[in-house]
Amino acid sequence: DPPAAKKKPRGPKLDISQVSREEVLRMTPPPGSRFKGYKSCHVRDLVISAEVVHYRRECWLTPDGKMLLAPLPAGTIGSYGANLRRFCLMLHAQGQVTMERLTTLLNDVGVDVSKRQVVRLMTQGLDSFVAEDAAVLHAGLLSAPYITVDDTGARHARANFHTTQIGGAQFTNFRTTPSKSRLNFLSLLRGSYQDYILNDAAFDYLDRRRVDPALVAKIRSHEPRRFCNQVPFLEYLASKGIDIFDRQAIRVLAEAGIWGSIRHHGLIGDTVIVSDDAGQFRVGNHALCWVHSERLLQKLMPTTPRQVRLVETVRDLVWQFYRALKSVKRKPPPGLTAAFHKRFDRIFSLSTGYEDLDKLLARLFRRRDELLRVLERPGTPLHTNASENDLRSFVTKRKVSGGTMSREGRVARDTMLGLMKTCRKLGLSFWHYLGDRLGIKGEPIPPLAALVAAKS
Repeated sequence: DPPAAKKKPRGPKLDISQVSREEVLRMTPPPGSRFKGYKSCHVRDLVISAEVVHYRRECWLTPDGKMLLAPLPAGTIGSYGANLRRFCLMLHAQGQVTMERLTTLLNDVGVDVSKRQVVRLMTQGLDSFVAEDAAVLHAGLLSAPYITVDDTGARHARANFHTTQIGGAQFTNFRTTPSKSRLNFLSLLRGSYQDYILNDAAFDYLDRRRVDPALVAKIRSHEPRRFCNQVPFLEYLASKGIDIFDRQAIRVLAEAGIWGSIRHHGLIGDTVIVSDDAGQFRVGNHALCWVHSERLLQKLMPTTPRQVRLVETVRDLVWQFYRALKSVKRKPPPGLTAAFHKRFDRIFSLSTGYEDLDKLLARLFRRRDELLRVLERPGTPLHTNASENDLRSFVTKRKVSGGTMSREGRVARDTMLGLMKTCRKLGLSFWHYLGDRLGIKGEPIPPLAALVAAKS
């Protein structure tokens, strides 16, 4: 028989090597007692105290008349240090503490700070975090075998915005924009690039979208054309006799130009995009979420006992097939792939006599390739549960703190939530990550983008 696995010790005992101080507790024993040594006990505690540091900065006058001033410690903004800033960012992003409550907490501890100053600490001086968040997205789009995407509503400047989540096994990214169209989604997949490129990928995109061949012929060329941003791209379209005020035509041409840029920069090469069947996400190598597909069956409203039984039977068949499909861990042999296709066809080509159910089955049957993507790309998730889990923190943030008013606040919220989720997926402490990036001494944290690329 194989040896029994060693039982894992109970309790938080793995941090005893990190003892910060040692203290001997003494007592007065009864007369005649004998000393028998010490008994160790490790106690976890937290010390939170306000500190006001008086820095005397050296001033030097150079021979050429310039005044030099010794720099403040890294992470200092105005009159507030890096430790205070890390504490605020941690509580607000991961602890979901509102600005009002955070201000009250800091003042109760002994830090004399206003709510306006707390807002500044959370939204200003985050350029390095914003750059790292963009680098994480670029690394994920460049190397991830799959991404799951989803979106949710958001409020910004008293208007309705939309937050799109893009994530993989090793990273998460949030972007809040006024629109959730396919053009907007492609812009997010382009990352930090702003160019438009009319190349083979762009024209393939137009062919798949069945754009008027006469319109495509006006811009087709033998050599790829690159435009640094939207302005020269629109000027080129106008020079070819295309009405740039025709929103529908311009939108699909812009989508093609962005898709050409995405492929030119090597993003979303063979990456599978898993979504809930929202139209804006249906680009590239697309896969469909089984959970959302099955929910369509739940939404049916049968009116007779027979229709109820038919819906329940079909749902049972779908879940049995889903469980079999979930067992695929590596690329199956051709015979097994054919068996999965045959079984799928039998389920989704059923003719039950219940018109609404038959229409729904026919609709899902037409999406067979997207529902069976895992057969050709093992490891691809069959659902978007990871995206919904990532968005849950954003939704909680929205319910607790409401919307944002300034662009800096919107970017700060998206950036810090994305970095927090990425740290969790990489197995890193967000607290230690903030400390390292703000210049607080501790264990160094490598660039997150490098970790994402290495683990993808």
